[in-house]
Order: sequence, then structure tokens, then C-alpha cells
Amino acid sequence: MTRFVKASQEQGFALDRRQVLATGIAAGVAGMVGAVPAMAQAASPYALPSLPYAPAALEPHIDAQTMQIHHGKHHQAYVTNLNNALADYGQLQKLSLTELLATLPELPETVRTAVRNNGGGHANHSMFWSIMGPGAGGAPTGAVAKAIDGSFGGFDAFKKAFNEAGTKQFGSGWVFVTLGADGKLVIQARPNQDTPLMDGKPVLMGNDVWEHAYYLKYQNRRADYLAAWWNLVNWQAVNDRLARITKGETI
Repeated sequence: MTRFVKASQEQGFALDRRQVLATGIAAGVAGMVGAVPAMAQAASPYALPSLPYAPAALEPHIDAQTMQIHHGKHHQAYVTNLNNALADYGQLQKLSLTELLATLPELPETVRTAVRNNGGGHANHSMFWSIMGPGAGGAPTGAVAKAIDGSFGGFDAFKKAFNEAGTKQFGSGWVFVTLGADGKLVIQARPNQDTPLMDGKPVLMGNDVWEHAYYLKYQNRRADYLAAWWNLVNWQAVNDRLARITKGETI
């Protein structure tokens, strides 16, 4: 399944679980409870993506040491733990990360929590690195700018709502932008490594508000980190994601 299942455009790109069941994915997942080591694949199915820029490229807004630890230690740990959790589940290893997270309730209990935490962490961070860049920031452009205007009445109102959601997220978590049933952009804060992908909804963009994302530079000043982060958003990358979501592609 290489695309988000869409019942219709009116359903706002949500993954219809009945159609997931129809594909046989969830049915196959249900059979994994009795999986044995012989089903495991030789190679680890998930890998740490390379940073698309140098660790110091996002300074002064995110420092090089934070980037090195965040990417090379935290994200790598999610990938390693996910691969370890699925080592004896060869059929699950064949699923894309999006498919795996969308079928979370159907996964065997023995791996469900590990997939939720580590699969979510892998998906969230892979998105995160891809939508930032040096010399970025500024006002949104293209289709994303139009979507923000139509959904929030302007970029300033959008930033305010996004930053408030990130600031108010209790403890560790993320603030995401996804699409609602009416096709408009929706801001959603989620705890830990949860993601809208677990509800069958695509993620347009998001910011990490775990302390490991900002504490070396900002200490407890999460609001300052959220404000500075807008200097790093690569709007062309976000536009590319929106175009793919609109086409129904899995990202």
C-alpha cells in the first residue's frame, strides 16, 4: 500500500480503517501473534536517515551539539529499538512505517508499545529533519501559504496557535499540523512520540517539544525555542509534503 487510502476527497485524506482491513494488512497483522524467529528478515527494515545539512547548519537557533545528540543518539535509538522489536515478525517488517503506525491497534500486544514509542519516534524525527534547513524561515509560500490563510486567517494567527499548542503540551511531546475532515489545516499536540499517523492522518509539519530538542541551548524556555524555530522552517519542503498529501501519497 503505497498511498493513503482515501474513501473520498471529502474525508480529508483520513485513512479509512475498513479499507485497511480490506487490503488484508490488518488481517495479516492479526496473525503475527504466533510469529516465530524463522519469519524474521536478515536485514533491518528501518534505517536512520542522514541529516540533509551539517549539524551546525541550524545555528544559532539550534546548536550543533543538540543536533548531533538528537539525531545520532535519540533518533538512532528509536530506529534500533524498532528493528529489535520486530526482529521476530517478518511480515510486519514488510510494512511501511506509515502502514505500521496506522494499524497500531491490530498489532500483537508484545510489540504494540514498542512500535508506538519507537515507530512514532522514527516517523516524527524523519519528518522533523526534512522540513528544516539553513537560510530558511520567513513567511510561507505557495499552496501552504494559501492553506494557512484559509484555515487560520493569516500566518501570524497560525504561528500563535502553533506556539501556544507547543507551549501548553504537558511534558514531552510534539505539535503537528495535519488536515481535518474539511481539508483545512489543523494544529494538534500529541504526547510522547504519538503522531496523527496513528489515526490514519497525514502529517504536514511538526515541531519536537521534548526537552532533548532544546534544553542545551534554551534550558526551560520552551516558548523561546518555539519562537526561534520558525527561522528554520523550509517552506519549499513543506509545500512538497502538501503536494504529496494532496495526491494521496504516503509520506
